[in-house]
Parts: sequence; structure tokens; C-alpha cells
Amino acid sequence: MILVAPSILSADFARLGKSCVAMGDAGADILHFDVMDGMFVPNISFGIPVLKDLNKYTDMPIDVHLMIEEPHRYIKQFAENGADYITIHVEAESDIEGTLKMIADYGVIPAVSVKPGTPAEAVFPYLEKIGMILVMSVEPGFGGQSFMPCAIDKVRILREECNRRGLTDMLIEVDGGINLETGKLVVDAGADVLVAGSALFNADDPASIIAQFKTMA
Repeated sequence: MILVAPSILSADFARLGKSCVAMGDAGADILHFDVMDGMFVPNISFGIPVLKDLNKYTDMPIDVHLMIEEPHRYIKQFAENGADYITIHVEAESDIEGTLKMIADYGVIPAVSVKPGTPAEAVFPYLEKIGMILVMSVEPGFGGQSFMPCAIDKVRILREECNRRGLTDMLIEVDGGINLETGKLVVDAGADVLVAGSALFNADDPASIIAQFKTMA
């Protein structure tokens, strides 16, 4: 089954709670919560207080995507304020293995992400320690970018390796430039979680888009 994860980076921040509730009512499965520190990526977004308040509005699982340096410093706060998944980058200046263990110890599902220029094989050492892989199909930092086709082969490589290891429950998520056309490409390659920002929050009928995403498998 395909899961749909609206990226709240594309939401109207003045009515964020209501916008996220509307996405849940439209059939979305997970909220994608991008945290940026202005150093790991050249942008600053939102953090723990927004996560805490957002949890008052929705029961949807929240995937906190940490695009920050030294993510291990903030795992406890995000875990205690409502994160259901915490995704860290293999490129971050951090003890990746230790940080994944810390996430799991707080009862949160650990995940790793790779930028477009990072090979899929960089994730291989952590596959048995995570529940989800996030493949970035744009350079992280800003919403509204165009899809980079290099993500398709990366998804395929990761799905094949997960299957080879018997990790058949592994979620592979793709974020960046996802719409009905690019979503089908990555689903066919093995993705099962689609992160969509402008394609959903700018749509006249997001429920229709979500329904079409879910029939792609």
C-alpha cells in the first residue's frame, strides 16, 4: 500500500493546524516535518515548539526529518514532543549508529536519508537498525524544486538490497518534486511512501491527488 506524507513545508503557516487536519481528512497517512538549521542546509524552518503544538491538532504519525548538524543533540526533545519517526542524514556530522540507537531507545522509529549526490550504498550499513529510508529527489533545503531522476535508480537499488536481506517491511520514502507523474516512477522502482508538498497544499482537490497516489502500487 502506498502511504502519502504531506510536507508541511508547503503549508500555510498562518493556519498550519487546520491545514494538517484537512490533509488527514483528505486521506493522508503521515505528516512530513522538515527541520532545518541554516547550516546543514541553507534554510531555516521550524522546530520543537511547532511539533508540540501540531500534535494537539492531529493523530497522524509525524516523520521529523532532521536536516541539521549534530542531530543527536536534539533526539530527546523531538521524541518527547511527538515524533513518531525521526529521520537523520547519513551526511550529518554525527555518530549515525549511536544516534539511530538513541532514537529507537526513545520508542521512535529510526530512519536515514540520503541527498541526491550520495550513493544508495551509504545506507547499507544501517539497514538492520532502521524502519524507513528517505531518498531525497531534490537538494534538501527548499520546497518546490524539480524532481531529480537519479532518485529512481537509488530507490530500486535500496529495495533490491532490502529484499535480499529479508527486510520486506522496510519503508522507502521519496521527497522532492513528487507529483502524479514522478510519484508513479518511484513507486514502480519500489517506493511506498510519497512525500508531496506543493502538489497537495496547492491543489484544489487534495483528496483526489491522494487517492491517485494510493492506487499507484
